[in-house]
Amino acid sequence: MQQNRRIMDFIAGSAGGAFGVMVGYPFDTVKVNIQTQNMYRGIWHCVQSTYKNQGVYGFYKGMTMPVIAVSLSFSLAFGTYRNVLQYLCKLRHGTPEARPATCDLFLSGLTGGVAQVLLVSPADMVKVRLQCQRVAFSKFTAEAPKPKYHGPIHCLLTISREEGALGLYKGAQALALRDGPFFATFLTSYHIICEQLTPPGLTEPEWKVVLLAGGLSGMCGWCVSTPMDLIKARLQMDWIGQRRYRGFLHCITDSVRSEGPGVFFRGLSLNCMRAVPVNMAVLSSYEIVMRLLKQTN
Repeated sequence: MQQNRRIMDFIAGSAGGAFGVMVGYPFDTVKVNIQTQNMYRGIWHCVQSTYKNQGVYGFYKGMTMPVIAVSLSFSLAFGTYRNVLQYLCKLRHGTPEARPATCDLFLSGLTGGVAQVLLVSPADMVKVRLQCQRVAFSKFTAEAPKPKYHGPIHCLLTISREEGALGLYKGAQALALRDGPFFATFLTSYHIICEQLTPPGLTEPEWKVVLLAGGLSGMCGWCVSTPMDLIKARLQMDWIGQRRYRGFLHCITDSVRSEGPGVFFRGLSLNCMRAVPVNMAVLSSYEIVMRLLKQTN
């Protein structure tokens, strides 16, 4: 049974990740543009400009690869989380079925978040480049050159050819520092909220609890990880013309020096707005698939 549960988490995590991307991608496009471009006066101005210049498609540009990659990465994140959690429970309490301590949940989520960076970094790089390329080149002028990248595969191959394979992992350090704490906070918060709101005698949370816990835990996760999300996006977009940043630490110091410490929370409100529907979708999908798989066993 334990072996089956470990496999089921990989499957359910994959389904939750794919559905979450489809729900949250338009929010993510606006967030990345705000974080990496200084021409927008706010969220609504960015939405209007994107729609005016690119139409509805502009909000979904480059989504194909993230759906595939996030599906795989969430599978790895949730599967790693479950396996590490059961190992810690067995190590600390003698049985994998023991009630986990908060530190067990946090460490398991942290491990799962860092592990999936290997898969998600190249796809995230492609996503950011495709989301921002037209804005970065055009500045909304009629004389703008054609976009450099013609699609996800072309973008992936071009980056590999011009910047080497490691170019696909530019910003991976910031990505690991974003996703590790995010998953640690996200999964720990979700477990605690579900546990507190589930009546005694029930082994699984009700659907309203799943939705509430998913939205709240997602907001908690982004409050922790938004600073590294901004640094990651800036490192990934540092490719047009002369490079501005010499590396991870230089990006942090330069951003603080030129824009103040408040820059690290640019996009936080949008991240929190996005977190509610996205993480409701992720965790409700995860729970649905898990319960279906349990019934088939």
